[in-house]
Amino acid sequence: MSDSLERSTKINLLKESIVKKLCEVLDKSSSKGWRKLGEIVSSDRRFKVSSDDMEMCSLRVLEVEGSPSLMLLRLMGERGCTMGHLTDYLQTLGNSDALQCLKPPALQILIQPQSAALICGHNLRLSCHAVGKSPVQYQWFKSREEVPNSFSPELLISPVQLKDAGFYICRVNCGDACEFSQWAQVDVLNVTMSYAPGQSYQSIDGRLKLAIHPQSQRLHVGETLQLECGAVGRPIPRYQWHRNGVPIPNATKRKLMILQVMQDHQGRYRCEISSSTERMWTNEVDVVIDDIYAIGGDSCELLLNSLPEQLYATDKVALLIGNLSYQNHPQLKAPMVDVYDLTNLLRQLNFKVVSLLDLTESEMRNAVDEFLLLLHKGVYGLLYYAGHGYENYGNSFMVPVDAPNPYHSANCLCVQSILKLMQEKETGLNVFLLDMCRKRNIHDESTPNIVLRVTANIVFGYATCQDAEAFELSSTGFTNGVFVKFLKKRLLDDEKITVVLDRVAEDMGQFDATKGKQALEIRSSLSERRALTDPILPSDSADLVHAHSRQWAKAHELPESMSLNFDCGAQIKLGFAAEFSNVLVIYTHIVKKPEDMSFCQAHVTDFSLDLDVDPKEMNRETPEETGIYLLSSSLPQHCLYTRLSSLQKLREELVFTVCLQGTFAAMDDDHPIFWTKSVNIGKPLIARLDLHRAVRRNSCLQTCMMPHSPSQSPCHSPGPEHQHQLHHGSHQDYNRLSPQHRYLHISEHAQGAAGGCGFSCYDQLSQCDFDRTYESDGLLSSPGKLSIPIEATEDLNELQAVFISSLHLQPQ
Repeated sequence: MSDSLERSTKINLLKESIVKKLCEVLDKSSSKGWRKLGEIVSSDRRFKVSSDDMEMCSLRVLEVEGSPSLMLLRLMGERGCTMGHLTDYLQTLGNSDALQCLKPPALQILIQPQSAALICGHNLRLSCHAVGKSPVQYQWFKSREEVPNSFSPELLISPVQLKDAGFYICRVNCGDACEFSQWAQVDVLNVTMSYAPGQSYQSIDGRLKLAIHPQSQRLHVGETLQLECGAVGRPIPRYQWHRNGVPIPNATKRKLMILQVMQDHQGRYRCEISSSTERMWTNEVDVVIDDIYAIGGDSCELLLNSLPEQLYATDKVALLIGNLSYQNHPQLKAPMVDVYDLTNLLRQLNFKVVSLLDLTESEMRNAVDEFLLLLHKGVYGLLYYAGHGYENYGNSFMVPVDAPNPYHSANCLCVQSILKLMQEKETGLNVFLLDMCRKRNIHDESTPNIVLRVTANIVFGYATCQDAEAFELSSTGFTNGVFVKFLKKRLLDDEKITVVLDRVAEDMGQFDATKGKQALEIRSSLSERRALTDPILPSDSADLVHAHSRQWAKAHELPESMSLNFDCGAQIKLGFAAEFSNVLVIYTHIVKKPEDMSFCQAHVTDFSLDLDVDPKEMNRETPEETGIYLLSSSLPQHCLYTRLSSLQKLREELVFTVCLQGTFAAMDDDHPIFWTKSVNIGKPLIARLDLHRAVRRNSCLQTCMMPHSPSQSPCHSPGPEHQHQLHHGSHQDYNRLSPQHRYLHISEHAQGAAGGCGFSCYDQLSQCDFDRTYESDGLLSSPGKLSIPIEATEDLNELQAVFISSLHLQPQ
């Protein structure tokens, strides 16, 4: 019986380790490999493999770690091929090594228990089926405790109670062999408190079903917020709570609890519930937090006396810009990683964050204008920039991706001009974190005339000291720069912002690879203990606060997921995710296909030319193949993925085509049949703000181009003939700095800052050698496309050991 069960097992249920070994054998063999196997299978009409299929398999060798054998086995599995069929084919092939890979172990679990969420009072059934060379014995456990009388392959609890929720596992014995199944989580919902209208809960098989919706609440400052939702389904659903359209960090459970709420916790809440193939939303509910001053009487006085003395922000807003894909200058890579990480951290501090990659001059100016619209009296404003830049006469200039070579100040944005506009908003705190080069543009001799107010609320954190260059460390993956590597460890500290930066500088000073190369410089006029962790107490103008919140939320609205039904009977799931404010991820998944359809695949196409999407990077089987490195772990599996960047360039609503491709087993020819549907998702994310237009509001442009300001000077960036001169003068001002400002800083990423006046101010440091960014004629050597997976974690001691001994800076 066990042999029959094994031969009837579909090959797409094979363990990953077995498939990997089998593919290695078939890929390496020339005479008895995957091509010969494909020829044998093609003669079997049940799993006919066409010449087009074989060509598609062969193209896998062009991909990183691509396997033609894996593609062939997937096609065979989709068409119903079993272990018995595959064994027969391999025997015909005569590949004994491949047959050895399929040799059954003494004990093998074929069916694993699956996590499930279900309603209290229903029946719970968990299954675990195994085969062995002798009779198999079963024992179920809940956590570490044996479940009484649970000796069969199926565990049945009827009816299930709230106390039955937990984690279950099955131990399987066969003679001396022993195996444990995978863990299965059981979530039991008590839905007596609220029901989703029109839903039935008689079965948990199939699609997700929403069972519990959150309820609106009205609380006072200092009380506890508790929201609950729930869905039934198998496997168990995933949860992500959102406030005002933005995901709440670490809020991934059915129940959301926030202790001692403040005014900044007020807003509209809803939860995204998803599985590997589906996504749905709960109702959106209002959470109102009453100000302590509205309580009145003795209760108000009691609350006031219980609150410690501290400063407040009326709101918190952050604009993060990372420029890496320069048209005429060295391309960078770390700005993407650092902007992503800082976005997640600042959201935990309740900042309204707009994160943007690769902006042109007009897009940067319009983005700054939108940022300024969110500011008003008492707001904490933070601007982070990573990319090429330079500094003249104490004024810092950020370089857009379309800046010419050489560029001058009229092509760039002046940071001090932005500060002037922020001061006019009477902000409570202005923080600038500039991860960019500060070399002087010697062709710009104009004298800046930007008059700033004397305010005690300004903080500048520079990645390097004045008139110094910054360096990029070449690495084998995407990593944080040294500045953000240490900054993200301190950013959530409840300390004055200048204290946080001081400690970041101290931490960086302990990193041997940074010593003597760059100095983190801090400039501040901050007189109060302002911290990024300060709570939010909105101003009296509630309408103004709500208007600003709507303006910000407008740029962060994701399209709703949708199901598309095609005439052939197939159903496609279309989902969306945001990697940055201007980067949208689209994924497609086959939810249902007709039984007689042997092959089915859905892909998206026909995007607006404004987005300049490369067809070769669309509809990939893994997120990394299409450039989705940072968001890949949170996306559903078994989909086709497409990444749409530069949404700010979208001029019209985003309309594209979903194309379904399928073949039927009954058809004599192998030519696929196509069905198409047009989809319109409006203007997603930042596209709603039309940043592509010519500068609409002249506030930023006029301030940047004031008389006698750098933007009025017809300056030119220094050419290669001046590089040697600049290199020798790079640390003159550093020697004049006070000791407390001599903080060392060297970027190990591309983001940290970069390239200034017409040439690269980033020397690339590699583990083995040091590559010049420019050739001897001053032209940028073409950088290759980044196709390296993200390094999720990194140990500083390992970095020190690898790089310190070979650390060397190349003169420009």
